[in-house]
Amino acid sequence: MSAPDYGSHRLVVGAHYGFRDWLAQRVTAVVLAAYALFMLAFALLPGAVDYARWQGLFGNEAMKLFSLVAFLALLYHVWVGVRDIWMDYVKPVGLRLSLQVLSIVWLLACVGGAVQVLWRV
Repeated sequence: MSAPDYGSHRLVVGAHYGFRDWLAQRVTAVVLAAYALFMLAFALLPGAVDYARWQGLFGNEAMKLFSLVAFLALLYHVWVGVRDIWMDYVKPVGLRLSLQVLSIVWLLACVGGAVQVLWRV
């Protein structure tokens, strides 16, 4: 005697990115908001925002690290959004894969550029 078969059975397929991407977008948005608020507060402090002041701010290793974390959060935030656009609107698999690879290469090049700029100061 077999067990009764109650309810509908749904075949669940796909990438299952939903909750993870939703959470990643929120976490990266919080990091970006914190960085933006910090930079706004810095800009609104009394005194001119000149080269010496910027150099003093970014001469600090903690600020470089905070900036790099914010930049990486931005890039991951962008990646989730762009990947979703490619998956939703580009139907030919080869074209979609090519666009995703090009997006990853571009984002990695942005990371390299950000590291060079931050640690050049």
